[in-house]
This record gives sequence, structure tokens and C-alpha cells, in this order.
Amino acid sequence: MNIQYETTDAIQDRNVAVIGYGSQGHAHALNLHDSGVDVTVGLREGSSSREAAEDEGLRTASIGEAAAWGDVVMLLIPDQHHKRVYAEHVAGHLSEGDALG
Repeated sequence: MNIQYETTDAIQDRNVAVIGYGSQGHAHALNLHDSGVDVTVGLREGSSSREAAEDEGLRTASIGEAAAWGDVVMLLIPDQHHKRVYAEHVAGHLSEGDALG
């Protein structure tokens, strides 16, 4: 078996905001965190996921705070919420050179 290992050089010095902590957000946030990337998980007010994320050693914040902090903002929430969450919490915090995924 030929195993390929990717480097994290392109993202290592970036602040990554993972919006959401469901199946996708959880996996991405932990993988990045375990690879030494600086990650903040953005969650809605009253999210039941906040304690779980913090128990894993992840920093949490509101969605807007995480988006403002991140150089890379990953919307890992259900598709039907993307438009509203982007408009209300993310769009106003993006700067030139930021990445949205």
C-alpha cells in the first residue's frame, strides 16, 4: 500500500474558523487541531455542541466572532442554513485575502 502524507504548510500559519460542530465540523476541527492548526469553532447561541468542542480542547466562539478571527472560514453546517448564516454572521467579517469554504 502506498500511503500519501500531505503537509499542512499552506494552512499552518492561518487562523481557521470552523462554523458548526456536527459530523463535518467535528471531524474537520479535530483533524486540523490535531495537525497543529489554530482552530476556533463558531457556534450559535445556546448550542449543545459547545461543551463537547471545549472538552476536546477546542476554542469556541459565536459564529460572528469566529468569522472575524479566521483567515479561513469553513461553513460546515447544513446546506439550507448557508445563505442566512453567511449573510447574518460571516459576510461582514471577511477581509481581502481570507478564504471561505
